[in-house]
Amino acid sequence: MKLFIGWARVSSREQEQEGFSLDVQIDAFHEWAKREGGVMAKIFRVSETATKAEARREFKAMIKYAKKNAAKYAGILFYKIDRATRNLRDFVDLEELESKYNLPFISITQPVQNTPTGRMVRRTLATIAAFTTEQQALDVLDGISRRVAEGWFPSRPPFGYRTRRIEKRSIVETHPQNSAKVRRIADLRVNHGLTVTEIMNQMFDEGLFYSDSKPKFSESKINYILHDRSYLGFIWFRGAWHPGRHEVLLDQVTWDKIRVSFNEQNYRSHDLVYASRLIRCGHCGHVVTGEEKFKQTKAGMKSYVYYRCSKYGSAGHPRIRMTEAELDQQIVEALKPLEQVCSGTREVIEALSRSFLNVTLNEGDLQISESRRLLSLLDSQRAKLLKKNLADAIPDELYDRQMTEFADQESKLRKSLVRYEKTQAMIDTLVEQSSDVLSMISTDWLQMERRARQLALSSLFGGFRLEGRTLIPENGARLELFRAS
Repeated sequence: MKLFIGWARVSSREQEQEGFSLDVQIDAFHEWAKREGGVMAKIFRVSETATKAEARREFKAMIKYAKKNAAKYAGILFYKIDRATRNLRDFVDLEELESKYNLPFISITQPVQNTPTGRMVRRTLATIAAFTTEQQALDVLDGISRRVAEGWFPSRPPFGYRTRRIEKRSIVETHPQNSAKVRRIADLRVNHGLTVTEIMNQMFDEGLFYSDSKPKFSESKINYILHDRSYLGFIWFRGAWHPGRHEVLLDQVTWDKIRVSFNEQNYRSHDLVYASRLIRCGHCGHVVTGEEKFKQTKAGMKSYVYYRCSKYGSAGHPRIRMTEAELDQQIVEALKPLEQVCSGTREVIEALSRSFLNVTLNEGDLQISESRRLLSLLDSQRAKLLKKNLADAIPDELYDRQMTEFADQESKLRKSLVRYEKTQAMIDTLVEQSSDVLSMISTDWLQMERRARQLALSSLFGGFRLEGRTLIPENGARLELFRAS
């Protein structure tokens, strides 16, 4: 009785559109072998869920098995020529089995004779199949490129977003729970100074899980989130970042702080001053974000900073982009009336800046005072425990265990205290700089440290609304207060 090897392969598109399921192919193999007085002794298969690498491994395994056992078999069966292979390199391997190992490969729905003419027909069909595969790959890539140009992710969006089908289109939106987790990870890094490992443990302790099946974030996942520019509103495609239409999860200031925390960049006085949620779009209310572009000039590579609404690419949205120089000029004009304000304004600005920083950073005198109080309480508890141990009121094992816990608590409190004190020192420095705005308006405004400029603008104007290409202060009443103070 003749023995045959079978090779069945199908993709999702082919199964859906052409009906070439694995079951259909395998049933056809058995029927064909039976008519030829044989049986199917070995069947290799690649399903629609297999990756390209998996499919390649399975094909190699089939070729290796066929060469080793060629003497036992009467042929290798395929449903169609293009089921056998989609590239000419694999087709050469099949022809080698036939010519060198005397093991013919047989297309049960496209039979051809093993003659020069038959082989020419078979090679032509294989060439057409290879061309079709290459053209389909180009068509898919072209479709992906169009999707990216429209501002959508080319494939599955990163953690914090989800895909929803609307009118046969995949639309990306923020995930209601996971987007908050991304912001919390950034907050723990920027405002609490935690390491990646500490963030991983803190997220777990707070019940902020990666998924139901895998509750704890991995260090690599947290590290990836803290380095993914997708959360700034960009899309990575073909080795470059492109503007996206998805909602921004991290503002530029937070992103810059994360970069500094990894020693990946230093702050510069002019870096994206207006991308810290300071400006909102008058058309849709979303934040205005910034992006730095580079252009080769005769003098070398030059950078340009542009600002646009984070929903810039949405249908019907005004396509307005402004340079940092344009915004600087409007701010300078807005500040001119304040050059001659009275002396009390400095104290007002300092008070507002300090209040704003304490709320933003969630650190301050209260936390320092509380940490010192808890350390003092810990010392008292430790002294009481020692007294009890010396009086044999508690066993040594309990004493040692409790003292170890006290030592751990003290270590955490002292780390927090150092962090609070550093934050407070930074607040004092920035508050002092922000209050210098009045004396620096006419000469040094554009050279001030970026964060101090942001604080001064927030204190003076309460933020801005971008109407067309014009900045409108959100709080004109606050400006009048400064003029009158």
